Amino acid sequence: MRLHQSPLPHYTSLLLPVPHGMFTCAGGTSEPPFASLNLSHSVGDQAERVHANRARALAALGLRHLVSVRQVHGDRILRVDDRKYFQEEPEGYDALITSLPDTGVLIQQADCQAVLLAAPAAGIVAAIHCGWRGSVLDLIGKTIHCLHAEYGIAPASLRAAISPSLGPCCAEFIHYRKELPAWMHAFQVRPHHFDFWSISRRQLLDAGVLPEHIDVAGLCTRCNPQFFSYRRARTATGGVTGRNGSFIGLPPTV
Repeated sequence: MRLHQSPLPHYTSLLLPVPHGMFTCAGGTSEPPFASLNLSHSVGDQAERVHANRARALAALGLRHLVSVRQVHGDRILRVDDRKYFQEEPEGYDALITSLPDTGVLIQQADCQAVLLAAPAAGIVAAIHCGWRGSVLDLIGKTIHCLHAEYGIAPASLRAAISPSLGPCCAEFIHYRKELPAWMHAFQVRPHHFDFWSISRRQLLDAGVLPEHIDVAGLCTRCNPQFFSYRRARTATGGVTGRNGSFIGLPPTV
């Protein structure tokens, strides 16, 4: 992963040959507890500030159009094939796929992963909101299956990047025996702590993505104050905080 400081601090992956960015919480217009680049309308921030923050992030990637959804920790996938989605934010989806040029799809997160996928030759990109519930539902595998079944994308042709998110140092699950399936228990790195970066990598591999086509940021959002973190905010503001944003899109057509 590479950190870019200008025009807004964000990370990119050398594996993704399309416009994309995993943004920090810096460089926006929002005030505490959403300071400053909050990219979510669902946390109590002022709408005009969120609009301004999204416009800044989109411009930093050289894109004009944005599609986002009201995420619910489910496994529904939105096929963004119509410009009507530029004007609305559908509820009930946690993954987005698009082939529209000059368009970025957004994942909003504060400890959850964004998994960004690109099929360069086919001109298709996807973004997945993957918290622990999404991992249990195998939303990664379902999105890759959708790309193969509906768009003819061979999983081996995909490039994948896993964003900054809750690391194994901080991913504590006291009730993991009830919440996580038995196969995930092997990813427990110490009592009650799990490596969800490796879990997502395993799900990408199981879905057919090649190991050399997977990039993991390896940055924990709770440990690193340059990111919003719900778990960190629980002790300070009762969990009220902003949302980081991870975008991926296709460039404008010439």
